[in-house]
Amino acid sequence: MKHFFNRRKDIVTEALDGLLLTSGPDRLARLDTFPEIKVILRADWGHSKVAIISGGGAGHEPSHAGFVGKGMLTAAVSGEIFASPSVDAVLTAIRAVTGPRGALLIVKNYTGDRLNFGLAAEKARAEGFDVEMVIVADDIAIPHINQPRGVAGTLFIHKIAGYYAEIGSDLKTVAAHATSAATDIVSLGMSLSTCSVPGQSHEDRLGANEGELGLGIHGEPGAERIALQPVADIVATMTERLAAKVDDSRSHALLINNLGAVPPLEMGVIANTVLSSSFARCVKLIIGPAPMMTALNMNGFSLSLIRLDGTREAALTAPVEPHAWVPAVEHHGIKVIAAPQTGANPNGTAVASDDDPSRRLITALCEHLISLESQLNRLDGRVGDGDTGSTVATGARSVLARIDTLPLKEPAATLATVGDILSISMGGSSGVLLSIFFTAAAKAMAVKADIAAALLAGLDRMTFYGGAGIGDRTMVDALAPALAALTSGSVAAAAKAAVAGAESTKAMKKAKAGRASYVGEKDLEGVPDPGAVAVAGAFEVAAAIAATAMA
Repeated sequence: MKHFFNRRKDIVTEALDGLLLTSGPDRLARLDTFPEIKVILRADWGHSKVAIISGGGAGHEPSHAGFVGKGMLTAAVSGEIFASPSVDAVLTAIRAVTGPRGALLIVKNYTGDRLNFGLAAEKARAEGFDVEMVIVADDIAIPHINQPRGVAGTLFIHKIAGYYAEIGSDLKTVAAHATSAATDIVSLGMSLSTCSVPGQSHEDRLGANEGELGLGIHGEPGAERIALQPVADIVATMTERLAAKVDDSRSHALLINNLGAVPPLEMGVIANTVLSSSFARCVKLIIGPAPMMTALNMNGFSLSLIRLDGTREAALTAPVEPHAWVPAVEHHGIKVIAAPQTGANPNGTAVASDDDPSRRLITALCEHLISLESQLNRLDGRVGDGDTGSTVATGARSVLARIDTLPLKEPAATLATVGDILSISMGGSSGVLLSIFFTAAAKAMAVKADIAAALLAGLDRMTFYGGAGIGDRTMVDALAPALAALTSGSVAAAAKAAVAGAESTKAMKKAKAGRASYVGEKDLEGVPDPGAVAVAGAFEVAAAIAATAMA
């Protein structure tokens, strides 16, 4: 897989320096032991409170250095990608930030982390430092295992321990809260792909229709493979297993964690699915969705729960300095505000009426445009962003769905209503342009009942606002010649002109409007503009209906 890096051996140190350079000059610092010993710490640290230290291998960003700051970690120790930091690195961090109040080490339950942090703690105690350690083992993926992994639920401990340290609690109190909280956390992960380590060959162990349930944060295989399925089914499986481990009569905080590569759009779907399920009745606080404990570019997510009480809720909702921590919000319903009524129709209040020829024409046009969805998307995928067919089909479906409400006996009012429908439902620049087209045509039609002249008036306004003309490789290349031909009264001539206009866009090597304007000549060559193809198709349908009516 492709990655952005210079030299593999410098990835972690360069990434940490990138964090320091973008965090402000007075917030974070690193020890001068770089790059062998990588310790990020608070630049303002005064050693007057309990120090909170965590860390582990890199590749989990923003963990761990991203959570260094007031209210959370005092220092983070980083190893190389997925490799625990050395004993010397952890010990150096302890020496750097531990004052008379002592330090708490927060460790995820992996052998390397336990051993390296543990030995460093023992050495630090021998040097006279007061050090305690809490081990987080929140993963429930593998039943009956003696040593569950520490995964994203560790972030709850960063936040809780950081809170108690920040308000001035002693080490015994901070450690007690952290240790107690660690016993009340459960986590479960799910992924559709393995992660890829920069500079290493990558082979995805999953099939095209497979996912993994119950995986860790180091790219190791999940507890089981499952078939690709709707997110509702995936979430149902995960929440069922999580619910079996908690008391659902108690309130919990839920962390929705992106493992690295799930797009924000899909994380929103995941969050909605979780919070719309019956499982959500035990959720009081929500953190995320956000990438907080990642596994490089793993295309997956995890859910973590911690049982709440008054003290934990206060700790989790307290403001902190690190930007990587997403503030907790209370579980709530969706607030809905009534939309304002649409403006007055230029033709007055339109009353639904039926007209068989108009209904047949509109129905046939809409059904044809819907049938072109895949074809237009394929064309737009080559010269744009691949959604022209879906956008046009959405508008057509919306008109069809409301055809019984159209004032079909009044052409001007029908044009205006279609313009309103498209402005609401179609979206994208094409939706706005077509809404302008029909709205302006309706105004002209109300003045003079000449459909060709009215549509030309609509075209004039559409090109004025849209900025495209003939030769710019847009729908105008088909629409303008078609409407010019329509003034003669021949729908067949209009259809012929529209098809020729759409065909002419194949030879246009430079688009001057729309997303195709960002595409090079080589990619445009021989590909017709999808908007022009849609216009040509619409006129061909109209011509066929006109010919049938005359037969």
